Parts: sequence; C-alpha cells; structure tokens
Amino acid sequence: MLKKLKLDSRYIKEIDFGILICSILVLLYGALNIYTVTRSKVGIYYVKLQLIWLVLGLVTTYIILLVDYTLIQNFTSLLYWGSVLMLLATRIIGSTVNGAQGWIALGNRAIQPAEFAKLGMIMMLAKKLDEMEGDINNPKNFFTLCFYALIPMLLIVVQPDMGMTMVCFFIVLGIFFTMGLNIKVILGGIMGLATSIALLWNSSLIKPYWKRRLTSFLNPEAESLGIGLQATQSKIGIGSGGIFGTGAGLGSSSTSYVSQFVPESHTDFIFAALGEQWGFVGAIFLLILYGIIIYRSINIARTSKDIFGSVICIGLVSVFLFSILQNIGMTVGIMPITGITLPLMSYGGSSVLTNYIAIALVLNIGMRRKRINF
Repeated sequence: MLKKLKLDSRYIKEIDFGILICSILVLLYGALNIYTVTRSKVGIYYVKLQLIWLVLGLVTTYIILLVDYTLIQNFTSLLYWGSVLMLLATRIIGSTVNGAQGWIALGNRAIQPAEFAKLGMIMMLAKKLDEMEGDINNPKNFFTLCFYALIPMLLIVVQPDMGMTMVCFFIVLGIFFTMGLNIKVILGGIMGLATSIALLWNSSLIKPYWKRRLTSFLNPEAESLGIGLQATQSKIGIGSGGIFGTGAGLGSSSTSYVSQFVPESHTDFIFAALGEQWGFVGAIFLLILYGIIIYRSINIARTSKDIFGSVICIGLVSVFLFSILQNIGMTVGIMPITGITLPLMSYGGSSVLTNYIAIALVLNIGMRRKRINF
C-alpha cells in the first residue's frame, strides 16, 4: 500500500521544480502581504488559513503526480459535468458575495464552483481536441468545442460573475489561437462577443452597480468616495511605495495605508499591498516568479507527448497571463474592476486549490513526456 503512495525516483527527476518552487514562493509572498494588511484587525487569521490551503494544495499536487495524467483524462467528463452541476447548485443554494450568487457554504467556509468549472472546461476542451487530433478548423469540431465552453460560461454569466466570465473567455481564446483556429473565425468570435456584451449591457442581467464598477476605471476620481474608491486609494498606496517600498505594516506598531483605505486589500487588491510594502522592486520580483512559471509551462506544452497535455498547459498559461494583466491593471487604474484574483497571491481557498491542481497537471504532463524504462 505504501509503495503506491511513493513516487518513483525516475519520475521525480523529471519534475519541473522551477514551477513548483516559484508557485510556493508566490504564495508565501502573498501570505506575507496578506499579513501586513490584516494583522491589525484579525491578527494571523487569514495568513493561517492561506498556509493551510498551501499545505492542502501541495498534498493534492503530490496525489495528482502519483497518477499518470492519461488516466486522469478518462475522468474528464465526470469532472466537467460535476463542476457544471455545482454551478447549477449555486442557483438554488448559493450564497451571494459582492453581488454574485457564486458561492456554496460548507459550514463556516464556502467554495466557489466557478473556479472548479474553469478547470473542468480546460480539461474538457483538451480531451475533445485530443480526440479530434487537433483539427479545430473542422466546423463540426469547432462548434462542439464552443458548446462545451459555453455551458459553464453562461452559468457563470448569470451569477453574475463578470471577472470569471472574462477569464474563461480568454482561456478559450488562448487555446483556440494556439491550436491554429482560422484567424477570421477568431476575429468573428471577438465581434460576436462585443455584440453579446452590448446586448447584455442593455439587459437586466447586468445591474447598474456592475456597469458603474466596470466603467469607473475610466474616471475613478469622479466617484472617489463611491464606486471609484478602490481604484483611487489603490493607486495612492502603490505610488507611495516608490522604488523600494515603505515597509509600513511590517513593524509591531506600524499600519499600512492600503490596510486602512483600500477595501478587499487581502483579496482582489493584494497588489496594492505589495506595491506599498515593497515598491517597484517587489513588484518586479513577483513578475519574475510569474514569468518563470509561465515560460516553463509553455515549454512543457511544446514538448508534451499528446494534444491533451499541451492544451492543459495552454489553459494554465492563459489563466495566469490574463489574471495577472487584469488584476494588476485594475489596481493601477488601467483596467476595469472585475473581482479577478491575483493567482496564488490573493487570499482564497478555492482559487489556491484549483491553481495547484492545474500546476500539478502541468508538472504531471512534463514528468511523463519522456519514455522511462523500468
């Protein structure tokens, strides 16, 4: 029994430890920044929970590495439809957080099914593309892929969770583009999306609060005491960090500006905390860690032994690229505020766990891309 729980040393040598180490460093870096903005109110409460999620994420990673990802592929449909059912469940028993009915309470904790649906969608698209042998420009294949992508996206739209919907769209766009979809089809899809957004914008699905939140970045100072408060205060906090940061919030008696004046500074606006604490140098350090994860994941995608593995890697890269751009962009006022978390940096159990599941799959794909003789 114990032998089944032990990873063969020949596989261990093939693990991309660069991705794993950088992911741990990002999370620990995030935990430190979470501490600086929450310690004056709740002590180490959020930091402790975040570290617990790190341990659970690493345990989950190890378990996934024990199983050949081609065997996991056989359970893709179960994982996909299971996540869809979870999204449907939010319509009945879901809790509303920040205007979106997208959480399911489990005792005094809650999970966000959309995070798992995002992962399920990536795996289902990878499975179907593998079965199609990558022939994405076949009309039947293309519409089949769109069908599986639209189901979770529509269920996320009606929550409404605009941020996660955008993430899912860019996952699909990244996969379709990388797999060689005709550029005319991609442009047509973007135009169709723009039309859909225009229709949704004038429907009752998007509430006035969301419209103001999405457009406030264009002129946050006009509503600096209302919907534009986060963006305005976030920019002040980041700007105060300068080159090397203020270090406020690290001392026993100091309190950071961001912790006092930026709502959601431990989740959506964690980059504002980083900017104030560590400045430009600290921000560059984070981007280097992200760059290593993305670069190495792309290399694994390029050398994967099958399409299923390549597409999963592309999906992770798409999630990281867009989430990083959108989250940092909204904290510095160049992107709309959408509630997208910064991968592994922001506080959140569902986000941390699903990110580690995705990273584990990428590591699994990388360690099994070569034939190993036993």
